[in-house]
Parts: sequence; C-alpha cells; structure tokens
Amino acid sequence: MRKLIRVFSIMLLSLLFSTAAFAHQLSTGYITLNSNNTAQYSGNWEINVADLEHVIALDLDQNANITWSEIKAKRDSINAFIKNNLIAEQNEQTCALTVNNNYQLSEHFNQPYLVLPVSFSCLTNNEITLKYSAFFQDDANHKVIVNVNKIARVFSINEPSQTFNTKQSSYLDTFTEYVYQGVLHIWIGIDHILFLIALLLTCVLTRDKNTWQPISSKKHIIKHTAWIVTAFTLAHSITLTATALDLVSLNTRWVELIIAISVLFAALNNVWPVVLRLGWLTFAFGLLHGMGFASVLGELGLSSNYQLMSILAFNLGVEIGQLSILLVALPLLIAFRKTAWYVKWLMPAGSIGIAVVALNWSVERF
Repeated sequence: MRKLIRVFSIMLLSLLFSTAAFAHQLSTGYITLNSNNTAQYSGNWEINVADLEHVIALDLDQNANITWSEIKAKRDSINAFIKNNLIAEQNEQTCALTVNNNYQLSEHFNQPYLVLPVSFSCLTNNEITLKYSAFFQDDANHKVIVNVNKIARVFSINEPSQTFNTKQSSYLDTFTEYVYQGVLHIWIGIDHILFLIALLLTCVLTRDKNTWQPISSKKHIIKHTAWIVTAFTLAHSITLTATALDLVSLNTRWVELIIAISVLFAALNNVWPVVLRLGWLTFAFGLLHGMGFASVLGELGLSSNYQLMSILAFNLGVEIGQLSILLVALPLLIAFRKTAWYVKWLMPAGSIGIAVVALNWSVERF
C-alpha cells in the first residue's frame, strides 16, 4: 500500500509541476484553409510568437521584447520556415505554396500570435493531404488545429500528415472526429483537470470537529462524488452548447481568469474550508468551465453540415475524458482515504500545489 501511495503522490506532484505554466494553450498553432470550390486553397497559419522565437531568433536586440520591426526583418526566414514545414499534396503531386507578406497579429488565450497568409495552388478542389512538421522536434506536445473547408483535424507528433476529403464528410466520420476532439481537449485542458481533482480530493472525506475524517461508506462516497460530478457536467454542458450556438457570449479573457480563480478556490477550500456543500458552487463554476470548453470548440470550428451534432459529439467526448479521469482517480482516493498520511499530508499538499498553479494562472490571465 505504501508503495502505491508513493506512486500516486509522484504522479500528482509531477502533474502539478509540469503544468505550472500551462492550461488550455500549451503549444498550439492554427491553420485555416478554404477552397471555395476552386483549386486554390487560401487561408492563414497562426503561430504563437513564443514558439516561433524558439526556431527563429526574432528578438534581435535580445531585450526580451519582440517588436514588429524585428518580425519584419525576419520575413525571409519565416517564409522559408513555412515552406519547409507545411506541404500540401494532391494525387501525389505537391501543390505550389505562396506566402503573402501581409503579416498580422492576433491573440489566442491572451498570447500573441503571428498570422501568416498562405495559399496552395492544386490541380483540383478534390481531397488534399497536408503534411506538417513544425515545432515537433522542440516540443513533442505541440499541436496544430487545422480547418480545411470547415473540416477540423488536430495534427500532433503522432499524426503529422492527414488527408482531407473536402467534398462532404459522413455523419459517422464527423461524430467520431468531434468525440475524439472532446476527449483530447479535456486531457489537455489542465485547468479543468485540476479543478476536478481538487474537488475529488475531499470527496472521500467529511468534515467533523474542524478536521477532515475519512468517509467509511463507499456507497456514500460514490453518491457524494456523483452529485458533484453531475453538477459540474450539467453546468458545463449547458454553457458549452449555448456558447457554441452563439446564444451566450462572454469575453474569453475574463472566462479564463474566472476558471483559474475557481481552481484556486476549490483547492484552498480543501485546506481552509469555507463551503462544505459544494454541489451548487460546483454548478456555478461549471457554467464558466463550459464557456472555456466552448472557446476551444470555437477554435476547432463546427462542422458546416452537422453543427448541432458536432457540438453534442464534442460534449460527449469531454464527458468521456472526464469520466476516464474519475475512474482512475476515485478508486485510488477511496483506497488511501483511511490512511493518516493521506489526510495529513497528501490531500493538503496536493491542494496547496494546485492552488499555487492556479494562482500563477490567475496572475497571468488578469
């Protein structure tokens, strides 16, 4: 048992330290291409300026402040980087790539992005294969969200090349893809994971005489956990759907800030309890987390043919990803709950670690 406890502790601490500077964003790029029923695929490649700095020395005066003039001075290097790392093929022939020098700046999750206009001249508007190789050598966790004629894919080090049938994807293909993306984005949405873990840490405990005590009944633990998780699930499902359908709209910056604060509060509440009945509070915070999921879905894009279904499929994927975390964490917490070591050390230390990470996010997002 002690060995199992140590393994779990190492896993939790590794998660905390490895996510101290990351939440949704990690290292992510965005590529959007549209053909408009022609053989010309035009759009943009949006690159995080910090990612680009790792491969091209943009900060010429090394003052830790990249200016627009420094970016323009590196246009030849940037254009060469694009042509070396983004290739489109059709019928085993390479489509001619043109990079427009009309660069722009954009922002995703409060981080600056360089918008690079690109276009491919292919033979027809039939299916094309994109091959992407940027940043994987420096960051194996790098992802790029690609939309070709509103067909969404995520490229990773394990899937650097994918084919897009630009005519019309099937119902099943679209459903499967958006479920997969939902699972993927709960797993890389570290703030949501830490919020869930912060709630789970005390789901196996009860407050008695100003101290945490283990809950003896496993049935009671499961019932209590089910209520908390259901409140969170129902809340973020409502706002994910409403936001994706443009029924609700809030500034992404403030949504991300409040999400970070919710993680901070949930973690600190474990150490210095203020709210013991977390159901309605979890529901309220879950509404904001749903908007966070919706912002990711917005970056991914909705299927032009099955909009409502793609929202529901993405939501289902989020729930599957969340359930997988719950199925791993809850049995371990049930096994550990009666050890004095868990109550006195792991739960408080884990909660404080989560709080430190969340505080860092809150400052960054303010």
